[in-house]
Amino acid sequence: MVFNDPKPIYLQIADRIMDDIAGGAYGADTRLPSVREYAASVEVNANTVMRAYDHLQQHGMIYNKRGIGYFVSADAGEKVLAERRSVFFAGEADYFFGRLHSFGVSAARLGEMYTEYLNKQK
Repeated sequence: MVFNDPKPIYLQIADRIMDDIAGGAYGADTRLPSVREYAASVEVNANTVMRAYDHLQQHGMIYNKRGIGYFVSADAGEKVLAERRSVFFAGEADYFFGRLHSFGVSAARLGEMYTEYLNKQK
């Protein structure tokens, strides 16, 4: 895993795990790799992965079965989407809409573009 984001590495790892949850790689009640296994796979210190797991656990996306490991919460998918929406609307949306405004894209045209995008996804 390449870490070139200014965000702390443990948060980048948490984001990757959230991506995997949202993408279906880890379903509800699926066991995550052990802290050491995950640390070896992304080539970081185990303490960094432990911080990522703690972060996800504090947000209710994973839970720990003592002595067994970490598992994906039943409602983790919804929590990941809620977190992503919150981040988007708290900052990214302003930038996105600001750029559209500077390009002269009207609300009507944006609606058309979004409808076209959705039709392509079918």
